[in-house]
Amino acid sequence: MQFIIIIISLNLSTAGRRPSPSIATVPGPVPPRPHPLHSRNLAQIDLYKCFAKEPTIGEVLGYAVSRCWCEGRSNPPPLNMSSLSMSSCMANLALMLYGLETGWMSPITRSLQSDESPIGVPLTDNEVSLVASILCVFGAISAPFYSYIADIYGRKYAVITVPTFGMLSWITRLSFPSTVGLVVGRAFAGVAAGGSFIVVPMYVKEISQDDIRGLLGSLLVMALNSGILFMYIMGAYLDYFLVLWMVLSLSILTIVLMIKMPESPSFLVKKGYVEEATKTIAFLRGLDVDNESVKREIDILKKQQLYFESLPKTSLVAIFKNKNWRGLVILALLIITVHATNGTFAIINYGSSILASSGVQSSISAEMQALSFPVMLIIGSLVSMGCVERFGRKPLLVGCLLISACSTGSMGCGMLLQANGISPPSWLPVLAMVCTIFGYAAGICPLPFIIMSEMLNFQIRAKVMGLVLMHSWCMSFLQLMLYAPITATLGMYTTFFCFAGINLVGFFVALILLPETKGKSDEQIEEEFRKK
Repeated sequence: MQFIIIIISLNLSTAGRRPSPSIATVPGPVPPRPHPLHSRNLAQIDLYKCFAKEPTIGEVLGYAVSRCWCEGRSNPPPLNMSSLSMSSCMANLALMLYGLETGWMSPITRSLQSDESPIGVPLTDNEVSLVASILCVFGAISAPFYSYIADIYGRKYAVITVPTFGMLSWITRLSFPSTVGLVVGRAFAGVAAGGSFIVVPMYVKEISQDDIRGLLGSLLVMALNSGILFMYIMGAYLDYFLVLWMVLSLSILTIVLMIKMPESPSFLVKKGYVEEATKTIAFLRGLDVDNESVKREIDILKKQQLYFESLPKTSLVAIFKNKNWRGLVILALLIITVHATNGTFAIINYGSSILASSGVQSSISAEMQALSFPVMLIIGSLVSMGCVERFGRKPLLVGCLLISACSTGSMGCGMLLQANGISPPSWLPVLAMVCTIFGYAAGICPLPFIIMSEMLNFQIRAKVMGLVLMHSWCMSFLQLMLYAPITATLGMYTTFFCFAGINLVGFFVALILLPETKGKSDEQIEEEFRKK
C-alpha cells in the first residue's frame, strides 16, 4: 500500500544528475563494433552514455541473458554487477513477502467465512475486518522500532528483521488455526510491513550506484506487486495450509540468504568502519579496494556523514509554528488521506468477496476475475514510471483521481441498481474496480509521496514523511475496519459512493491547491504555494 516511499528513496536522489564518467574497461582484445554492454564492465560503464538515457529493465535483463548465453564461450562479457544484483534481489524478497501478505485476504476471505472454514468456524464480517485491519495498526507503531535497529545494528539486520516477523506471522497461523491465531498472526505481519517501507528501500539505496538506482527502485515496486499477484493465484487454487507452508518457506529462505549479504557502506562509514566500507563497495562494484572509483565513493560518504551531523534539529512543534511549513504539511496530510482511503486497499483485500457479492452472474469465477487486480497494479506502475517525468506530477495525479472517482461511482451505481432488482452489465464491476486500481497504481499511490519529497525542504522532510507514513497506516486501518460494518448496515453501494466522494474531494484539492513540483526547487514550490 505505502510502497511509493521506495520510489522516493531510490529515484529522486538522482533526479537531474548524470552519473560519473566510466572509469575502466575490461583488459584484452576488443571485438569489432562491440555493443557497450558486451565490451565493458556493467558495474563501471556510464549507462547514460551507452544508451543516451538510463537503461531500461529490458536492456539490463537482455544483457544478463546474453551473459548466460556466452557461458562456456571464449572471452564472454564480464558481469561484475552480480554481487550488487544479488544483494538487491535478496532485499526485494522481503518486499515481495509483504506483497504476498497484502494479497492474502482477498482469496482467503470467502474460505474463512464458509461453513468449511479451515479454522473450524466461519468468521463474521466484523472478525474479517479485524483480521484485515490489525496489520495497519502494527505497521504504524513499528516504524520507530525499525529506525532504531537500522541506526544501531545496521541496515542488513533491520532487513533480516522484516522476514523474521513475517515468519512468526505464518507460524502463528499454522500453529493456531483460530480467530485469535489469525489476529495475532496478522499483527506480526503488520510489524513486518512497517519495516518493509523503511529499511528495504534504505538498504537498496545505500548499496546501489547512482546510474542504476532508479532501475533497482523500479524492481522493488515490481517485487511488491508481483507478490500480490502470486498470492491471488495461490490463494484461489491451492489448499489454505499449503499456501501458509509455501510462504513460510520463502520467509525462512529470505532470512538465510540475507545473512550472507553485505552491510550497507553508508552505515559502516557512519560507525567509523571505513576500511570495511571500502571492501564492501569494492565487492559490490566488482573493483579492487585501491581503485580510484572506490576511494572517491568513500570520500563522498564521509562528506555526507559530516554534513548530516552538522544539520540543526527541527521538531514537529517548530514545523507547525512556521506558517509556510504548516500549510504544506496540512496539504500533505489531506492528499495522503485521499491516497489511503480512496477504496483501492479495500478492493485489494476484499476483491473476491466484492465481486461475489455484487450479484452479477458470470461464467468466470470471482477469484479468476480478481486476478486482473494485481495485473493492473503492475501495468499502472509501469505507466506511472513512463509518464511522471513527461506530463508532470500534478496533471497525472488529477487525472488518476478523476478516473478513480468515476470508477467507484460507477461501481456504486451498479450495486444500487442490483439492490433495486435491475441487473447491470456483467462487465461493470470488474471494469470499475480495474480502473480504480489502475488510477491508484498510476498516480494516487506513488505521486503523493513523490510530490511531498519535492515540496518539503531537506530540513523538515524526514520528520514530515514519517508523520505522513504513520497517518497513512492509520487511515488504511480505518478504511478496512469500517468497510464491513458500513457495508452490512447501509449496503455496499453506500461504501463505494463514499469512496467516490473521497476521490472527488482529492481531485479538487489537487486541482486547486497542489503546486506542480516537477523541475522546481523547494523554495520555488513554497513561494508558489504561498500565492494560492
